[in-house]
Amino acid sequence: MSATSGGPEGAATQTAGDRLGLTAGMVVQELGWDEDVDDDLRVAIEDTVDGDLVDGDYGNVVEAVLMWWRDGDGDLVDGLVDSLTDLVSGGVIWLLTPKVGRPSSVDPADIAEASQVAGLSTTTTAAVSKDWTATRLVAPKTAR
Repeated sequence: MSATSGGPEGAATQTAGDRLGLTAGMVVQELGWDEDVDDDLRVAIEDTVDGDLVDGDYGNVVEAVLMWWRDGDGDLVDGLVDSLTDLVSGGVIWLLTPKVGRPSSVDPADIAEASQVAGLSTTTTAAVSKDWTATRLVAPKTAR
């Protein structure tokens, strides 16, 4: 039996960064940081990518975006479209929202609708910390 995220061994050995599909050397942009973010999750992600998270002023392409979002942060569609600015083709957006029932949680139906309007597809949702859920969003593959 292999150690996967679904098994007891995988739960003990797989970090949050691993569960998000991040690997060493990836450039990850963080958007929407505020005092309420999960710092342990941020550190785990930085450990996984073996580097610091970059902010919205980075000015170069990134392979993944971590976007902290709460109800009341504004228009989610606009936020998602803005998050695509530096994202490399084939990159992923991890939308981090407070878990349902927590203050400022975002209705999953609102996430689904906003992602569709922004031209993104929702592929996975995972609990990544005590208070935060991550939703994986990707741009549909296009023929070039």
